[in-house]
Order: sequence, then C-alpha cells, then structure tokens
Amino acid sequence: MNETELLTWLRGPGLQISVAIFIVGLTFRIIQNLTVGMAKNHAEAKGSYFGPGVATIFRRFKFYPHATNRGYFTMISGYIFHIGLFVTLFFLDQHIQLFKSIIGFGWPALSPVIINFTALISIAALIAVLVYRIMDPVRQKLTGYQDYLVWVLTIGPLVTGYLTMHPLGISYTMMLSTHIISAELLLIAIPFTSLSHMVLLFIARWYNGAIAGYKGVKS
Repeated sequence: MNETELLTWLRGPGLQISVAIFIVGLTFRIIQNLTVGMAKNHAEAKGSYFGPGVATIFRRFKFYPHATNRGYFTMISGYIFHIGLFVTLFFLDQHIQLFKSIIGFGWPALSPVIINFTALISIAALIAVLVYRIMDPVRQKLTGYQDYLVWVLTIGPLVTGYLTMHPLGISYTMMLSTHIISAELLLIAIPFTSLSHMVLLFIARWYNGAIAGYKGVKS
C-alpha cells in the first residue's frame, strides 16, 4: 500500500470504523452511567433534583475564587487547552469541509493565523500540564500509564495537524495520513479511557447538583 492508497483508506473505511467505535462505545458509556441511577433517598425533600442539577453543570465551569496557585494553574491551563482545541477543531477550513461532507452544511472558517495560534497554545498547555504532573510528587504518584497514553493520544492530532500545515521535509500526503491516523486513534480511545469525560462530566455534575438540590443545599 503506497501513500495515496493509505490516505484513501484512512479517509474511507478507516474513518467509518473509528467513528462507529466512537459512537457505539460512547453511547454504551452514557447508558451505563444513566442506568446506575441514584440510591433511593428516604429523607424529606427540601428541594428538587432537576434544576439544581442543571445549575451545577454550568456553575462548575466558573473559576473557584479560593483556589491555590496550583489550583489556578490547573484551571487556566485546562481552559487554554480546551478552548484552543475547540477553535482548532471546529474553525479550521479543512475540518469544516469534512464536517460539511458528513452533516451537509458548514460555517465560516477562521484565519489560518488564528488557527495556528490556538493549536500552538493548546500544545503548550498540554506540555505544561505534563511537566507539572511529573514534577509534582503527589500527582506523579497518582498518575498511571493510561494518563500518559491519554496525553499522547490528545496531543498527537494537534502536533501532526500543525506539521501537516507546516511540513518539514516530509511529504504532505504522508503527514496528512499521520494526522488522520492520530485523530482516528483518539476517536477509538475516547469511550474506553478518561477522555470519555467530554460527555460523562455533564452527567456526573448533574448527579452531584441533583443530590445537593434535593437536600436543599447548593452544590
């Protein structure tokens, strides 16, 4: 299989397989979390479930005002990475064309200069988080092999995507294939790793808020 044939397979069957695993796997995880449910509460209700649960989902996105310097570092680097990734994924012209081919419509793209910037700050944030995790004795002990694997899988599409747009002596076709492979591996891994938090965190936050709301307290 030459470079062109590999790229064709990745854009066709490879993409279909990875998307199918992503959708089926993530759907299973969502159903699994929803069917666990909450233990029956025998205490007298002092509030409701739904409203406080929804409020907690959005409230947890705010900065915690009494965080330590380490806490602020984690929050700021997290916001930088996630916002940068979101912009890079959904506002790069080539990505928009891919989404358009799948869902039938697109939206305006941002300038390549902006996309380059968001990609680079996302990569920088991931590297900073990794260095901090390695240097902090407590976090180092709490870090397992899956955490490092997730880091590699996450930074892979960003790095290969940037190199695809700025090739360094490597053929564009091969670099693009490498980028697509890294993206498809990420899709496959999401349902089976902590990366599933991209959806499950909303369920977890709702549960926390709902339980607190039933007791009449703010989560």
